[in-house]
Amino acid sequence: MFSLARSSISARAQTMAVRSFSTAAETNSHRPVIQLHGRHARYANATYIAASKNGQLDKVDSELKGLLASAQSSKQFASFLENPLISRDAKTKYVSGFDQLSPITRNLLVTLAGNARLAELPKVADTFAQLMKAKRGQIDAKIISAEALTPAQLKEVEAAMQSQVPKGKTVIIEALTDPSIVGGLQVVIGDQFLDLSVKSRIEEISRMPL
Repeated sequence: MFSLARSSISARAQTMAVRSFSTAAETNSHRPVIQLHGRHARYANATYIAASKNGQLDKVDSELKGLLASAQSSKQFASFLENPLISRDAKTKYVSGFDQLSPITRNLLVTLAGNARLAELPKVADTFAQLMKAKRGQIDAKIISAEALTPAQLKEVEAAMQSQVPKGKTVIIEALTDPSIVGGLQVVIGDQFLDLSVKSRIEEISRMPL
């Protein structure tokens, strides 16, 4: 009898261990490819994992970008997100009615509202966008010039930058203008900064001992 009981317990333990390992492996397979930390990252990570498990990463990414754009363009929507005088229950009830959104995105809004964090939606959306760019192998880069670059010049700079990143990565360029640099370029890619501006050369000359 005791032998049979031990065998039964052992078999159940093995089954539970296999299920636990399988669940952990499944969760890990849906985790973001980069690790971000902080409160906004916790919300973004949880949303990413849920969206990945349901095959809706692109859809949720698009919805969050749309909500971010609305927060930036609509004073009324931005005020709703930020207004501390609107109760948690009122905000939760309102966002629960966003039936045009996927359940995953709607659940994020409801969670933020319930935790009195709905004002942080833009930052959570930005963090989620970082996770998606990492998944797609995209690297943000900024090109700053005194005057707007022509399409041909921009294409040449893009090709040069693309040649410097690891295979499988794609450089996403944002071209900006800043007349104060006088001429040349300033390049920001990832956490690296390269100053090839005329302004920087002038400043170097001004620091030279005479």
